[in-house]
Amino acid sequence: MDAVQDPTILQTLGQLLQTLLTLLGQLASLGFLWLVWIVWGAWCLWEVNWHRARNFLANGAWVPAVLLMLLIAIVWSRLDNRACDCVGVTVPNFWWQLGYVGMLAGTAMFCGCLQSVLHWTPHELNLDPPAHGDEHDSSHSHH
Repeated sequence: MDAVQDPTILQTLGQLLQTLLTLLGQLASLGFLWLVWIVWGAWCLWEVNWHRARNFLANGAWVPAVLLMLLIAIVWSRLDNRACDCVGVTVPNFWWQLGYVGMLAGTAMFCGCLQSVLHWTPHELNLDPPAHGDEHDSSHSHH
């Protein structure tokens, strides 16, 4: 009997394919649920120059950052006015939003610490327009 025509091998391959598709679906679902964290962590790690940001934060920029976090939590608590049963106990409105925003800020600080430990800094982007030089003859007039 030929191995390719053996129905048990085809059934096993079908089950394997079905299991792989189920695994990919579960991973995509998990990735979608964590999309905010994945995007936030990637941006904080690869786009923010924490060496420069640390200097600004040390010179007082942490105050508006904390006020912005509080403002975000207040607005979010008014838009989504419900308690959260996310940690095994009921966390009241505003406090779970503040905790979530605090975890995002903590993740950003962790990414800054990770950049410092790994001695890695993203490339600088020069957003200034190029210096305008005299590339053409200025003796002719424009009418």
